[in-house]
Amino acid sequence: MSSYTPPSTFQTRPDLLGRFGMVGSTHWIASASAQAVLERGGNAFDAAVAGAFVLHVVEPHLNGPGGDLVGLFATAEEPGRPTVLMGQGPAPAAATVEHYRREGLDLVPGSGALAAAVPGAVDAWLMLLRDHGTWELADVLAYAIGYAHDGHPILARTVATIAAVADLFRDHWPTSAVHWLVDGEPPTPGAMVRNEAYAGVLERLVAAGTAARSREARIDAARRAWGSGFVAAAIEEFVATPHRHSSGTDHAGVITAADMARFSAAYEEPVTTTFRGHTVAKAGPWTQGPVLLQILNLLEPLEDALLDPSNPDGAHTILEAIKLGFADRDAYYGDGADKERLAVLLSKEYADQRRVLIGDVASAEVRPGLAPEDGAVLPPLREDYFPPSGDAAGSAVGEPTVGEPTVGEPTVSSDGVTRGDTCHIDVVDRWGNMVSATPSGGWLQSSPTIPELGFCLGTRLQMTWLEDGLPSTLRPGERPRTTLTPTLVLKDGEPVTALGSPGGDQQDQWQLLYLLRTIVGDYTPQQAIDAPALHSTSFPGSFWPRVWEPGVAVLEDRLGEEVIGSLEQRGHVVRLAGDWTLGRLSSATRDPATGTLSAAANPRGAQGYAVGR
Repeated sequence: MSSYTPPSTFQTRPDLLGRFGMVGSTHWIASASAQAVLERGGNAFDAAVAGAFVLHVVEPHLNGPGGDLVGLFATAEEPGRPTVLMGQGPAPAAATVEHYRREGLDLVPGSGALAAAVPGAVDAWLMLLRDHGTWELADVLAYAIGYAHDGHPILARTVATIAAVADLFRDHWPTSAVHWLVDGEPPTPGAMVRNEAYAGVLERLVAAGTAARSREARIDAARRAWGSGFVAAAIEEFVATPHRHSSGTDHAGVITAADMARFSAAYEEPVTTTFRGHTVAKAGPWTQGPVLLQILNLLEPLEDALLDPSNPDGAHTILEAIKLGFADRDAYYGDGADKERLAVLLSKEYADQRRVLIGDVASAEVRPGLAPEDGAVLPPLREDYFPPSGDAAGSAVGEPTVGEPTVGEPTVSSDGVTRGDTCHIDVVDRWGNMVSATPSGGWLQSSPTIPELGFCLGTRLQMTWLEDGLPSTLRPGERPRTTLTPTLVLKDGEPVTALGSPGGDQQDQWQLLYLLRTIVGDYTPQQAIDAPALHSTSFPGSFWPRVWEPGVAVLEDRLGEEVIGSLEQRGHVVRLAGDWTLGRLSSATRDPATGTLSAAANPRGAQGYAVGR
């Protein structure tokens, strides 16, 4: 068997190395803002929060204040104790299966306020700043307020998203039309656009704490103004008016100010596994994060060549391991998932039992490992879906194409498929603080814009099912099983890598490729991000209309004819996505022995950016 494929001599960007501070994110303005905070003496937490609020402004089609957040971090004081930042809000109290069924739905819609969980991202960022940052809230938010007030160049991909839903805005979401269209048409790519309403929200959050006597109290006052004050009141009032959902039918939302007031972000212990001398930390089964750990356990004892995505045997093996891991995700993960069962799923012994299912021929089945003897119930397997409006949405949903914001977390309008996705930011500072965070949801195409707030609600409840008996069945007060899934890697008890990616169901698949190439293949971070990617869609999708594509493997063409032909011969249904279309990774790393830092970011789409010194 051939050895591990060496990295290409071509790199889109240099390997950034330094000892002061590093940032990688999905947008150059957010990376530059976060680095500016580091340069002015802020730590990684100050920088990450500043960059995150900028992402609300400059990537509104990929995340927003009405969305959610999952983070992982380690502090310089306790480097061996990775911590999860939980910014995923739960289902509102009135979000019951019975209510949605009465509304004529058999899936939670992909857009509209019925799909909204309680917004969690803003409270989580403010809590992180209070507890681990050093800057005043006004200084941290000044970057986002400036871009919202003074303008920023709108991305071509943002414009493409607006264009795709322009008719929906004009016909059904007039507040979004007023906010995003210029004389009834999408803005021009590169035009300077503003969001005065959101700038005003941030200024009011800062003003809420002016009378408080400490930095921490000022931040807590802002949290109250968000969760129990003017923001919550505006949300409750707005969603009471019925509006068009992705089902093609009109509904009112169910989220209330009381739902907002009950929520608080939190810190949690991560789940971990070991892989080739490294400890990989993820959020718990209310995310898809543990699936990466399960896949790493399946692959760890295999020959290096079988862990190489760039050779035929490795590509096949990795795809088959992905399918096994994701089958367990859909059968067993959810808020409140059984801890004893999760311990079994993450054990090396369980991986040994499952590994024998990786054969020479591609599987097109969904095969959870503990069913049926432990009573697991599979979610519905849909290759086609017909919403109440009668508009068909079939297995082409989720299909990558070249150009546009194509891969990732889809939201679907009544007029067809549109695309949302996600943001990501990684920061490491000279003291050894490290942050990896994946904010998402609240996309401009998620639901109508709330005029006085300048943003809309998210759609994370589309992760849940309206069928009983599943760990991810819709339940009031429980978190949807999110796809948001950053990664922190430790070696010898020290954090060495902060890593993450947009991409919905692909997030952990693309991060898997990075880990295999850097840990096993000795790629540098930028080489691993640049390398050609692949992923599977042979399991139920997390996004409306929840279809699956049996046996489908999506590949970048750059993997080459040998890999493509071999996979087809083994029975994979290969879908080519173009040369530079898959993967949205960024990372930040630290070598504890030398203090050397690095950062890397995705070149695809000419949007991601790494910076540091």
